[in-house]
Amino acid sequence: MTDAAVPTIKILLVEDDERLASLTARYLESHGALVTIAADGIEGQAEALRRQYDCVVLDLMLPGRDGLEVCRELRGRIDVPIIMVTARGEEADRVMGLEVGADDYVTKPFSPRELLARIRANVRRVRGEVGPAQATIQVGGLVLDPQRMTVVLEGKTVDVTAYEFSILRALAQRPGRVLSREQLLDLAKGSAELSFDRSIDVHVSRLRAKLGDDSRNPKILKTVRGAGYLLAGGEA
Repeated sequence: MTDAAVPTIKILLVEDDERLASLTARYLESHGALVTIAADGIEGQAEALRRQYDCVVLDLMLPGRDGLEVCRELRGRIDVPIIMVTARGEEADRVMGLEVGADDYVTKPFSPRELLARIRANVRRVRGEVGPAQATIQVGGLVLDPQRMTVVLEGKTVDVTAYEFSILRALAQRPGRVLSREQLLDLAKGSAELSFDRSIDVHVSRLRAKLGDDSRNPKILKTVRGAGYLLAGGEA
């Protein structure tokens, strides 16, 4: 039975385990999604660039081209939510996925219900469907538009992922206030217990690079040692 209240989501599932791919696709389709399956990294990358999808669910260990390579290539060319799937539970593997551009991850064996929830959450952020309409947020020369999911710094557009936007918005709504990693996880994803602290460090590092903020002496996204991060608005 489909979820009539949920807009159709087009998903590319890149998974070489035929049985798992079939079962996962069947579950997602039973909840109103449209699923295309790619069986290896080369096919998955080509398909993601060929058609427009709302979300890419990408296995880490793939024949032809591994998930990290595919993720890195896609992130440089399209801005679609990417959820990495890995059989490895080690934090280093999850961090590596985030560093090459993944927005989220699930670890095998995973619950199809959890995967669907994560897909929907990432797609809602991209579609601007999280909460009521919000006005633009301005902190110094930084301007965020929650409806268009855009970031402008000193008149120049900055390309960010949906999750990066969520983190930046949480900080911009509280300029000058220190937010812990746990608070940022909760504000950006709404599920702190399903993530891990170091993922925030990875995303903040990527945001700094995109904002042109010096990682050794940041002026915009500042680290408060032992406490968390704050948005200083670019003041010296």
